[in-house]
Amino acid sequence: MIRKRIHLIRVCALLLPLTAATLLSCSANRKMTVAATATLLESVAVASNRQSDLAVIREGMPAYLMLIDGMVEAWPKNEKLLLAAAQSYASFASISEKGADANRRLYRKATHYALRALGRRGLPSARTMAFGDFEKSVSKLKKNDVPYLFWGASCWANWIGSNQSSMEAMAELPRVESMMKRVLVLDEGFYYGGPHLFMGIWYGMRPKMAGGDLKKAQIHFQKAISFGKGKFLMANIYYASYYAKKAFDKELYRSILKQTLDTPAGIVPDLTLINTVAHKKAEKMLEAIDDIF
Repeated sequence: MIRKRIHLIRVCALLLPLTAATLLSCSANRKMTVAATATLLESVAVASNRQSDLAVIREGMPAYLMLIDGMVEAWPKNEKLLLAAAQSYASFASISEKGADANRRLYRKATHYALRALGRRGLPSARTMAFGDFEKSVSKLKKNDVPYLFWGASCWANWIGSNQSSMEAMAELPRVESMMKRVLVLDEGFYYGGPHLFMGIWYGMRPKMAGGDLKKAQIHFQKAISFGKGKFLMANIYYASYYAKKAFDKELYRSILKQTLDTPAGIVPDLTLINTVAHKKAEKMLEAIDDIF
């Protein structure tokens, strides 16, 4: 079924030039067509999340991205569509094997879409407004803005992480932190405790003199794992990488990774894809454990 849907996506992508020309004739018809196509894409997204064959996803995703780009062109002010585009580009970057430069471009596109979506939710000019004004705007966002804040901060942080040699990029990190801290206030359990996972990485990756704190990192990681009920396996990977490794705790590192591999990737069907990625990372990390400790 997934291969059939990917084939359909390819066909749709090939038809984009013709479709775009046709859609320009009427704004109402354009939105109706995009809405109808979005229903198909939602089904493809569900099927993709339940897929354990990463090669299939890597093969089909570029055509999916072309299609969603076309949909955004047809309906550029639809915040939900912009958010879906951001998530799609970021997801592809997370499983892509095309190298650092390609991933950097993917995360840049994801961030572009995410910040456009946030602009529609009351956070315009997120990159350029004065930081004090930025924080005030973030503080006004409500619980129904959480998906935009969370995925916006996640995409933005990944882009910054792919540009660590850029001082300009690194200078944007306080804005990302401000956004994710707001998510913690509004809905700390969002996306399997994602805000806590983010903050665990945040405190675990930084040196102590720059605000790093392994104890705080551990607390956030444990809360994330609790919210995910141990079924969101990427939380384990980050816990091992940004706490156990940093704390030089070899036994904890090993036990976390073994627990990851002992948990079926499909324990939650909609997490099969990301849990499969976690399994592969855990295997590689265990193979290299003696080189790390």
